[in-house]
Amino acid sequence: MFYLFPLLTVIIWSGNAIVNKLSVSVIDPGAISFYRWFFAMVVLTPFVLPSVWRNRDIIKPYLSKLAFLALLGMVLNQSLGYFAAATTTATNMALIVSLVPLISMFMSVPLLGQRMQVVGVIGAVLSLAGLVLMLSKGDVMNLVQQGITQGDGLVLLAAVVYALYCVLLKRWKMPLTNWQSVYVQGVLAVTMLTPMLLSSERMAITADSFPLIMYAAIPASVIAPWCWMKGIEILGADRTAMFMNLMPVLTAMIASVALGEQLAKYHYIGGMMVLTGVVLAQRKPKLSLDTPVPVVNEVKTSS
Repeated sequence: MFYLFPLLTVIIWSGNAIVNKLSVSVIDPGAISFYRWFFAMVVLTPFVLPSVWRNRDIIKPYLSKLAFLALLGMVLNQSLGYFAAATTTATNMALIVSLVPLISMFMSVPLLGQRMQVVGVIGAVLSLAGLVLMLSKGDVMNLVQQGITQGDGLVLLAAVVYALYCVLLKRWKMPLTNWQSVYVQGVLAVTMLTPMLLSSERMAITADSFPLIMYAAIPASVIAPWCWMKGIEILGADRTAMFMNLMPVLTAMIASVALGEQLAKYHYIGGMMVLTGVVLAQRKPKLSLDTPVPVVNEVKTSS
């Protein structure tokens, strides 16, 4: 029963990759990026704003850090994903995004002072090889001669941006609840995304775009984070994080039905290499009986 929380989160975020693809033909990336967080904040305001207002003096010194986190996690990461959807597949997007824990691990060395384990390096090499195989469509020479598609490059950049967001979230310890942090970031993100909305040609909410916007705003940005936090609270951060490895598989399954995306052999082989490498990199050495166990509190806001 408890495993339903992270599982539902992963299912919702897998569906959001399909929303990214479907939105390409009906609304501009800048517009859906804005509406996603605008409507998410509208839903959260009655529940979170009173707490944020009461703690405004505590929050105020951290506004610059929260603004930078909003820029990374809610503006750049999300917008890059919507722009990328025009020139890559939902399956590729999910496989590349699955590298976020691995990229975060490398960033944690200089930013958090963590040590790199040998198994982590092995996992990184395996995942990178799988990514190259997938992006080259099974022939590395294709990658050398033609490079990667614009969409794949944008998703890879989004993964790096979100990995930095996750690491900074751990580095900057702030005396706020998870929802206070998410809400303030969301409000700041809406402000930052307003120029993108106003510069969009297709900014109107239509019958075709409305359900996509609502899915991104409510299930993907409110319900999924809540389920993710509940999973961490009940199961612990490490056990919950392992469910993220299911996202590429679920996305590929949904995309094959909803979008008609066909999986080639290089998707299976490269995808398995990526996921195996990520799982290896996430393994931690066993603690001896007299080693204190650190208490970690993490939160993943969205995909």
